Amino acid sequence: MATRNQNTSDAPDVEDLTRQIEDLKADVARLIETMGAMARAEGAEMTEEMRARAEKLRDKGAERAAEAEARLSELAAEAEWLARDRPAAAMGLAAGVGFLLGLILARR
Repeated sequence: MATRNQNTSDAPDVEDLTRQIEDLKADVARLIETMGAMARAEGAEMTEEMRARAEKLRDKGAERAAEAEARLSELAAEAEWLARDRPAAAMGLAAGVGFLLGLILARR
């Protein structure tokens, strides 16, 4: 019966397999490092984008607040004019608004 020779040149030896495993470990470590760097860069980019959006929203909010303040000043001036020009109408309006607010708040 013929015996098979285990030490053929086609079969990888233990040293070769060990070296290949070490190379594979190094490749995986580099891949993990690269993916981490990419994730950090993407995170920094997203942070900057969110910061820009927040700043834009803050600016819009400040603009809207200024518009509301201007409109409120106009309404206050009109109310003052109405109170001076037509005091009875102003009293009636104030009483009506107070009555409605009382009804709304009483239902809660």
